[in-house]
Amino acid sequence: MKPLLLYLLLLGAASAQAQQHPNIILIVADDLGYGDPSFQGNTKIHTPHLDSMARRGTRFTQFYAGTAVCAPSRASLLTGLHTGHTAVRGNRGYKPEGQFPLPDSSLTIATVLKQHGYTTGVFGKWGLGYPGSPGTPLKKGFTHFFGYNCQTLAHDYYPDHLWKDDEKIDLSKNKTYSADLIHQQALQFLQQEHTHPFFLFLAYTIPHAQLQVPHDSTYEYYQNQFHDSLHASFAAMVTRLDRYVGDIITQVQNLGIANNTLILFTSDNGPHREGGGDPDFFNSNGGLRGIKRDLYEGGIRVPFLAKWPGHIQPNTTNNNPATFWDLFPTFETLAGIPITKGIDGIPITWTGKPLQQHEYLYWEFHENGGSQAVRWGKWKGVKLNINILDNPPLQLFNLEEDPKEQTDIAAQHPDIVKQINVYLKEAHQSNKDWPLLKSEKP
Repeated sequence: MKPLLLYLLLLGAASAQAQQHPNIILIVADDLGYGDPSFQGNTKIHTPHLDSMARRGTRFTQFYAGTAVCAPSRASLLTGLHTGHTAVRGNRGYKPEGQFPLPDSSLTIATVLKQHGYTTGVFGKWGLGYPGSPGTPLKKGFTHFFGYNCQTLAHDYYPDHLWKDDEKIDLSKNKTYSADLIHQQALQFLQQEHTHPFFLFLAYTIPHAQLQVPHDSTYEYYQNQFHDSLHASFAAMVTRLDRYVGDIITQVQNLGIANNTLILFTSDNGPHREGGGDPDFFNSNGGLRGIKRDLYEGGIRVPFLAKWPGHIQPNTTNNNPATFWDLFPTFETLAGIPITKGIDGIPITWTGKPLQQHEYLYWEFHENGGSQAVRWGKWKGVKLNINILDNPPLQLFNLEEDPKEQTDIAAQHPDIVKQINVYLKEAHQSNKDWPLLKSEKP
């Protein structure tokens, strides 16, 4: 056999081996509510690309974020741990920029995938470690990073700098809309890395406050509809995010890798009121109770779509509860990696029938007096003011009969209340950096 022909055959075999496990694209919107996209029934905001993704894939109706605010929710996603176990449980900031860092001991799904041959990239908002800390993207398994290190600075869509890997990029003379810059870098990553397995985490900042968006034709359309700049800005931001998703799907198709690429879309928590956000006007929580910073359904239940031609049946709905911390073992399973021991997630299946069920789901939240929540089958328990009171009462809801959590039925079901209190105690692991209960306060 001629050397050139042998080389080409070996190259083809190596390429086939490299692509036996799927590429993974995870798109996480920032503060997008359960009811904000039009595939969820919103009639005021247009998201045609997400609507198309829902028709071509599966839509989860009971998917949950890690908790009700950004940093701990994303920490849960990346570490496969719920907020009773994560090392980051709140949005604590550091000057001049950055948040409380993931420590060296925190293993992320990006690290695991990178160790098994995946190229990894995160584009958008980080918020899990200030520059120079153990929690920067490149120290947490990502080969490439472009965006905001600090979630507080990410409120401004025309910043004076962003970060590329560990390099600070001066933008003081280039006032370009940051979300567009981040999206362009993500498309370049796809172009450059599509010939071998990759994990692309698109942590877009839209529609987080402030409500800033270029006044293009989309903005003008919504301005004509609402006659209000804040409502127009929010709607235009969501539609811009939708366009980004369309660009990603189109590029995946044009690169010829659609059949080997799982694309997921979700949000990090419920909708916000900051900066002029108006979840009541848009029905952003889809009629559920609560918004961002609430452990009621509207604060933690989020949109979730999955698209993978040939593997996920189109135009289907999955009604099984699943969570952010399930993504870690799901990605390991897809990549042929043994599931990491000691995590809280279980792999998601796309057929609508899970391989196994969580005994219960748990969340905690460290602001506004502190709160905890458990979902156990159809039952949902919520405790408020746990920073302040020794033993506050548990609110109990039957989500099958009362998905909007309007009627507290704790008095009628003392046995259920007792069991959920057992779960609340079991799931919360005390952490000196994140005292939650009144008894843990110094």
